[in-house]
Amino acid sequence: MKRSFLSTYGFLLAMLLAILAGCALGAFWPGATCLEPLGTVFVNLMFCLVVPLVFCSLAGAVANMKSPRRAGKILSVTLGVFIVTGVLAAAIMIIVMRLYPPVLTPWTDAAAGTVDDPTPLSTLLVNFFTVGDFAALLSRRAMLPLIVFSLLFGFGVNLSGGERTITGRALTDLTNCLLKVVKLVSYYAPVAFFGFFASLVASYGAQITAAYGRAMLAYYPLCLLYALAAFPLYARFGGGKAGVRVMWRHILRPAVTALGTCSSVATIPTNLEAAEDSGVPRDVADLVLPLGATMHMDGSSFACVLKIAFLFGVFGLPFQGLSTFVKVVLVAVFSSVAMSGIPGGGYIGEYIMCSLFFPEQMAIAYPIAITIGNLVDPPATMINAAGDYVVTFLVSRFTEGRDWLEKHIAVKE
Repeated sequence: MKRSFLSTYGFLLAMLLAILAGCALGAFWPGATCLEPLGTVFVNLMFCLVVPLVFCSLAGAVANMKSPRRAGKILSVTLGVFIVTGVLAAAIMIIVMRLYPPVLTPWTDAAAGTVDDPTPLSTLLVNFFTVGDFAALLSRRAMLPLIVFSLLFGFGVNLSGGERTITGRALTDLTNCLLKVVKLVSYYAPVAFFGFFASLVASYGAQITAAYGRAMLAYYPLCLLYALAAFPLYARFGGGKAGVRVMWRHILRPAVTALGTCSSVATIPTNLEAAEDSGVPRDVADLVLPLGATMHMDGSSFACVLKIAFLFGVFGLPFQGLSTFVKVVLVAVFSSVAMSGIPGGGYIGEYIMCSLFFPEQMAIAYPIAITIGNLVDPPATMINAAGDYVVTFLVSRFTEGRDWLEKHIAVKE
């Protein structure tokens, strides 16, 4: 049990301990600002990796996918459900952040930089899809157009033969190689975060601790309330009158497994067992659950909105306005549905989020966003993984009919 705990949470604990050590040093030594380059090295390395990794992983995933007709129907319904639940989660968190902002006072010098006025919605949509020329795609400042181009390129390779083509295999190979590099860079993260937070606390003081505490006080109870309120509603809609009862009978296994392993992927076997015992059609479970482990992340949608609201407070910006909220929802859903499908996608999603909202303060915003992601990881994983099981009820309703669960219970009895 000890080895299992250390293997699951060891690196996360190392990062958190490094953050605490850096905070302690910064609190007692004003000269700790000299350690900031330790964090800058990590940020710059991630900047160099993010463009090729996004292109190869997204294009490769689309290029090599296979989907027969029924699988295509299940897949389209599944993606629709993922997006709808992600939007709902983002909207809920926006309301919570408006009522309970995590940062009450800007972090003095951190707020000194200015961020442009919110981009008009029409311009946002244009910039979402395009840039002026191909060379601009290679910049880390054009991540969303790069993602759209990557998806289009992946479909082009898929139509040309997919995994049978040299290009399809090369994209997969490049992705694997880049992920190894990301893993190597990640080993340096504890050192980087020690230096970054030592400098941060030396510069901005004790208000940092209070802000992180408020953020966690909002996030952890919200995850519990979401599980107790939203999951039964989804189960009722997806499985009818018996849906809620069947869900509560089986959901604890994947929920506990997710908390114990801190991994949605590691929860797949337990989710498959729970879905089979619940009467979910096997082909639905076989497609929805592995896909959900990488693409259905309501907890991550919560976290994305929390990070954005947190950083708005850090930089003294008003978290309000329809244009701002539309951008927040788009980025939160994209991060939870699309970027979570990439191994290491959390770093990439946080990078895209910071580049859109805080382009002039990336050096501060990016490490803060990663830190919040680490702090909320256990409950977020529980919501993500247990929610995958509940989604099988919703998908079954649309693919098998609204009385699918009643028919299963009748046959079983």
